[in-house]
Amino acid sequence: MKGKDSMELFIKGIPKAELHLHIEGTLEPEMLFKMAKRNSVRIKYRTVEEVKAAYNFRNLQDFLNVYYEGTSVLRNEQDFYDLTWAYLEKACSQNVLHTEIFFDPQAHTRRGIKFDTVITGVRRALRDGEQKLGISTRLIMCILRDLNVESAFQTLEEALSYKDWITAIGLNSAEVGHPPSKFQKVFEKALENGFLTVAHAGEEGPAEYIWEAIRLLKVSRIDHGNRAVEDENLLRELARKGIPLTMCPISNLKLGVIKNMEGHPLKKIMEMGIVVTVNSDDPAYFGGYINENYLAVQKALGLNAHQICTLARNSFQASFLSRSEKHDMLMKLEKYAKEYAT
Repeated sequence: MKGKDSMELFIKGIPKAELHLHIEGTLEPEMLFKMAKRNSVRIKYRTVEEVKAAYNFRNLQDFLNVYYEGTSVLRNEQDFYDLTWAYLEKACSQNVLHTEIFFDPQAHTRRGIKFDTVITGVRRALRDGEQKLGISTRLIMCILRDLNVESAFQTLEEALSYKDWITAIGLNSAEVGHPPSKFQKVFEKALENGFLTVAHAGEEGPAEYIWEAIRLLKVSRIDHGNRAVEDENLLRELARKGIPLTMCPISNLKLGVIKNMEGHPLKKIMEMGIVVTVNSDDPAYFGGYINENYLAVQKALGLNAHQICTLARNSFQASFLSRSEKHDMLMKLEKYAKEYAT
């Protein structure tokens, strides 16, 4: 089988990891509607079709308004379990061997939902995923940057009781006007307590936010990082330090970060020796999980099989897996690539 069909099959089957996935962003319209009914939560949508129509926005803030409205239906541990389990099943169907999942406790605790309710439901699903689906996972707790620093400290304090469950602390939500430096002290405390750190930067915010995330938050990865292309010194620094970017092509298109997929900076950044990965971000809202993101960027940028393999290899190398775990997954990738080549 040659050409387009062959490349599509290659992408669908290639072993991969997903490193930029908001679990709340996997709330499909059908599940949102079902949970609203189950929990007797009044929402302004009367049908699943109306929910789907609402999943249409022009920028990050429009999206966040719908996103946080969607979280209102998540009320109990079983809701968080069901949400996470549905994503894990989908990820497995797309040959994701390992996933590192963001969750936003403040989006729930400010509604009166206990931190323990959220993380216990998510964690239980992750454990079942490992045992029943064979998918490896890590959990990353995100700080909402548009809330105040006091709330961030309080959330970090709650997270300390679950240190064995949480690998890293991240930073997300409305970027412009909320630079990484705002949370420097919070991240210093996170690092002191043994957490790794990551941060959304350079999605809608300037390249300077990426510099701040590196210098002040001591991040292991940059989430998004599109606007790094505006600063040649920053690109060289990312390459020199081997700091990965977890890019999300369909998300960028849907939120107006790029005008068209052909204008996505992923290929240019890859060619500068920077570690780039492909991820789905909030797939229920953007209409594409990880395979759809690979396919979209491959088609638009004309990526070949070698470049697709590099992206998949990067996803394992940039993960928080142990060295031996990375080796095992990379061996599966190499075996797949050789079989495809023959």
